[in-house]
Amino acid sequence: MPIEIRRLNPGDDALVMRVADDVFDEPVRPDRLATYLAQSGHFMIVALADGVVVGQCAAVIHRHPDKASELYIDEVGVSPAFQRQGIARKMLDAMFALGREHGCEEAWVGTEPDNVAARALYESRKEPGAPAEPFIMYVYEL
Repeated sequence: MPIEIRRLNPGDDALVMRVADDVFDEPVRPDRLATYLAQSGHFMIVALADGVVVGQCAAVIHRHPDKASELYIDEVGVSPAFQRQGIARKMLDAMFALGREHGCEEAWVGTEPDNVAARALYESRKEPGAPAEPFIMYVYEL
């Protein structure tokens, strides 16, 4: 089955109403999706199979007053039925290209230490010999 890798733009909300299992963490809310896509510097790439979203990659440009803009890869998800077909790699590559088009000089992404599949994907996309960054994250309820 052919897979289409596509950037979502404002007004593409209807494309994300047919979603395969486990692509997103929670059900997609149309109001949140519309707001996300309308925000400058917010990007979403999806993988479509016969009109069904089977993968997604979301990212945000972080702009700084003291350094170059960077692309934060917020989410990467592919339905288990479509994993190990290079879909996540293609979405990441499309997102990296989008970041470069918007002046980003680097991209970053984090994952859990035990997420072997994600770590293998991210290792395959980094500069040869470059180590993973040590990283500690704190979450605060607001």
